[in-house]
Amino acid sequence: MSAAPFDLQPGQVSISPLLQKLAYPTEHLRVDAADIASAFALIFEDRLSAIQTAALLTLLHSTGRDRDAEVIAKCSHRMREAASQVDRPTLKRAIKARGKKEGSYKGGLCDIVGTGGDSHSTFNISTTSSIIASPIITMAKHGNRAQTSFSGSADVLNAISPVPPKISAVNAENLAQVYEETSYAFLFAPNFHPGMMYANPVRRALGLRTIFNLMGPLANPVDWAIEARVVGVAYQSLGPVFAEALRQNGCKKAMVICGEEDLDEISCAGKTNCWKLTEYPNPAYKGSADGDTSSDEDEHLVPRTLVKFETFQLQPSDFGLPTHPLTAVYGRKMPKDNAAKIMSILRNELPRDDPILSFVLMNVAALLVISGVCDSDTSNMGPGDDGQVITERGPGGGRWKEGVRRARWAIESGAALKCLEGFIEVTNKLQ
Repeated sequence: MSAAPFDLQPGQVSISPLLQKLAYPTEHLRVDAADIASAFALIFEDRLSAIQTAALLTLLHSTGRDRDAEVIAKCSHRMREAASQVDRPTLKRAIKARGKKEGSYKGGLCDIVGTGGDSHSTFNISTTSSIIASPIITMAKHGNRAQTSFSGSADVLNAISPVPPKISAVNAENLAQVYEETSYAFLFAPNFHPGMMYANPVRRALGLRTIFNLMGPLANPVDWAIEARVVGVAYQSLGPVFAEALRQNGCKKAMVICGEEDLDEISCAGKTNCWKLTEYPNPAYKGSADGDTSSDEDEHLVPRTLVKFETFQLQPSDFGLPTHPLTAVYGRKMPKDNAAKIMSILRNELPRDDPILSFVLMNVAALLVISGVCDSDTSNMGPGDDGQVITERGPGGGRWKEGVRRARWAIESGAALKCLEGFIEVTNKLQ
C-alpha cells in the first residue's frame, strides 16, 4: 500500500518523537509543557498534518495532559499569539476614554465565559450577564457558535430581533472603533483566530472533547487588556487547574466557578465552588505608586503586586436571592427563543423573582465583585441609582448583594439595553 496519503505536505513538519513520548511515557522522558505548546502552535500555521494533529489531540486527552495547568497555560498563550493582533495603543486609548474606574476597578476590559460541556443546557447566562454588566464595566465577551449546547453565544446574538448585531464585522482592525461608541463588544472567535480553520475538520472528525474545548475561556484575543474575568468550568477537578493556568498566564483578578451539580455557572439551585485570584500590594516593593523604583534592578526583581489564591463556596442566599431548581432555567430551546428571553430581561419585562433573572443576576454580580467596582463605598451609576451601597461582605470577602443591586440598576434603568443597542448600531455600520 502506498504511503503517499500520509506524506508530509510542503511546509509541514513531523512531531513523531513527541507523539511517541506521549504515547509511551516514562519517568525519565516526561514531555515538557513547552514542547507540547510548540507542537500545538504548528496547528495554527497549517504546519501539522491532519493525522498528527488528531494523534496529538487524542494523546493529550488520553494521558490527561490536556487537564494539566501548565499545558493549558502554555497552549493558550500560543493560541493567543497566533490570533489576529489588535493595535494595543489604539485600543488602550479607546478603553481609557470610557473612564469607568471605580472602587478597585481600574477601567480595563472584563470577560465572563464558560467551558461548556456541563450537559445541563441552561439559558445563555454568560452572554446575558456580559451585556448587563457593560454599563458598569467595559466588556470584551469572547465567544463562538454552539459547541456542546443548543444555543451558543454567537447563535443567540445573531437571533436578536428585529436587528441583530453584526458580530461577523468586528475584527482586530476595528475593535477600538466599537469601544468608541459603546462599552460592550462581542469578539467572535473565528474572526480573531483564523488558524482554527486548520483544526476544525480534525475536531469534527474525532468527535471527542479535546484541549480545544478548554481553550475558549483562555483564548480571548485581547487577553493582555483583560483586567478581570469569571470563568465557569464544567466539572470540579478543573477548578484549581484553571485557576493555576490563569495565574501562570499572568492573570491577577479572576474567579473560576463550578456549581455543585458540575455546572459552569454560579448555580441558582444550591452551592457553587469558587477559586479566586486577587491582586494585592507586594510589601517588598520599594517603588512609588506611579511605578518608579529605587533602582532598575529592583524593578526587574521585585514585582509591584502579588496574587493571592483562595477557595470558598457561594449560594443564592449570599446574593440575597432565593434558590430555584435548574429545571426552571433550562435553555434547551432554539437561539431565537433564548434571544427573545434576553430582550425581555433587558427591557425589564420579567418579574423581579423570575428564576432566570435571579440566575443571571448572581452571575453578573460575581463579575462586578471580581472587577472591584463593588469595593467602592459610593455609587453614582446614573439616573435611578439611589446611591445606597450595600457594604455587607459574604464568602471570600465579596459584596455579593451590592453586585446584585448594581446589576438590577443596569436592567431597570435601561442602561444595559442601551449598551446592546449601541453595539448593534456600530457593528451594522462596519464594512
